[in-house]
Amino acid sequence: MPKIHDERLSAQIEGDFVVFLIGIRINRPLRVHKWLPAVMAMPRMLRELSNMPKEESGFLGYTVLGFGNQVQYWRSYDHLEAYANAKNAEHFPAWRGFNKRMADSRGDVGIWHETYLVQAGNFECVYSGMPAYGLGKATSLVPATGAMSGSRKRIAAAIAASQAD
Repeated sequence: MPKIHDERLSAQIEGDFVVFLIGIRINRPLRVHKWLPAVMAMPRMLRELSNMPKEESGFLGYTVLGFGNQVQYWRSYDHLEAYANAKNAEHFPAWRGFNKRMADSRGDVGIWHETYLVQAGNFECVYSGMPAYGLGKATSLVPATGAMSGSRKRIAAAIAASQAD
């Protein structure tokens, strides 16, 4: 059971970062041979990324949003793209295999992703009565008190911190 933080917290991260949403939609559940390899590949990729030094991979962490859907946090788009195209990493062969399996049946299984480039200071978040979650799980948690007590205050503090860099 994850530790529940019984205080209001916010996430702290310096510099720009990337929010990457990714998921799978099983449209024809009986075609297990089409979707199971993709479902099984994601945990391998996450293990691989979690075991790599963050400075090398740029992978900060992830949170599962439900079956087959997650949000990932990356240091930069360049890091995300480098991993996606690394032929010796878990993603590239899984991606190639998925495209082969789906060549004549794209409607059996859907995949999606959205990539957001977040500039320093252009985010805010709060967690109350929660375990480490989302950006707070991928970065550092700080008390959401004083200058961090309200949404507008957190945005102002993040902007000020980004301008100080």
